[in-house]
Amino acid sequence: MSEVSPWWTPHRHADRRPRLLARNAIAAAIRDWLAARDFIEVQTAALQISPGNETHLSAFATQAILPDTTRAPFYLHTSPEFACKKLLAAGEERIFNFGPVWRNRERGPLHHPEFTMLEWYRAGETYESLMADCAAFISLAAEKTGAKTFSFRGREADPFAEPERLTVADAFARHAGIDLLATVGHDGSTDRDALHAAVSKAGMRTATDDTWTDLFSRVMVERIEPNLGSGRATILYEYPISEAALARPSPRDPRVAERFELYCCGVELANAFGELTDADEQRRRFEADMDEKEQIYGERYPIDEDFLAALKIMPQASGSALGFDRLVMLATGAQRVDDVIWTPVAGGDY
Repeated sequence: MSEVSPWWTPHRHADRRPRLLARNAIAAAIRDWLAARDFIEVQTAALQISPGNETHLSAFATQAILPDTTRAPFYLHTSPEFACKKLLAAGEERIFNFGPVWRNRERGPLHHPEFTMLEWYRAGETYESLMADCAAFISLAAEKTGAKTFSFRGREADPFAEPERLTVADAFARHAGIDLLATVGHDGSTDRDALHAAVSKAGMRTATDDTWTDLFSRVMVERIEPNLGSGRATILYEYPISEAALARPSPRDPRVAERFELYCCGVELANAFGELTDADEQRRRFEADMDEKEQIYGERYPIDEDFLAALKIMPQASGSALGFDRLVMLATGAQRVDDVIWTPVAGGDY
């Protein structure tokens, strides 16, 4: 088998260049769209005290050498979320950050250790407004590339169609025959044994040491996600409160959170929250996630106390993060995110 030439060789760059120019056009269109709606672009620092406190996100660690030669730990952020929310606390109302983020342990057709994230916030607005934003960005990307259809691994979607809206509970019932909310208490507690029995009955593998979250994730990956975003994009919303991350509980049902994810052609594109502003609850979630991270991976990340302090004065808001490279990939027909990144990180096989 012949060895693939590096991305910087002239003939490979010539092949890649049309998609890269399309990337620039899509980015410019999104910036214009946001500016026309009074969003301000902000540039947040990539070096942070905490890279984020989600259990399964791995960060790149580094050190700052201080003037007295002592060293202080820092991380490249996995998202600009903490910094953006501090800006909301400071008084900004509509902001977006369009720039690189870093996630370790991730490389593949849909993953790159350094990638571009579009993250935007609306103070005083519901997370339903972000659903409309997501639909607009998909359409914009298609307009700029002339794509009539998005496709990936045999799945197709109309980028101009109104996205389907599907609750997580309805998705579990439709695609796995599982009554998910029957395993979630009104206080947010989860019934691991009940979900284990339901997953087994659905014909899926289980293990004696599976947690409720393990079982939830397995159903999502094997039964739910492959069926999302076919024909048109899907907005999967109302995640169980135990999977809320930084989202607030739904006023409609305390068992679920104001969180949604956007899928197209089976590819996850965005993750959005009606933002939690209860600093004590956020601390509890962070600590629980870091305890789990330490148990699984043998490490934990510090909690950004500055962020929790800012959360106490942050206004009600909604925010979303969109994987820009994946959107460009779908809009240009690329099969790997590396194909739409100007200079991919070295060591593509790691």
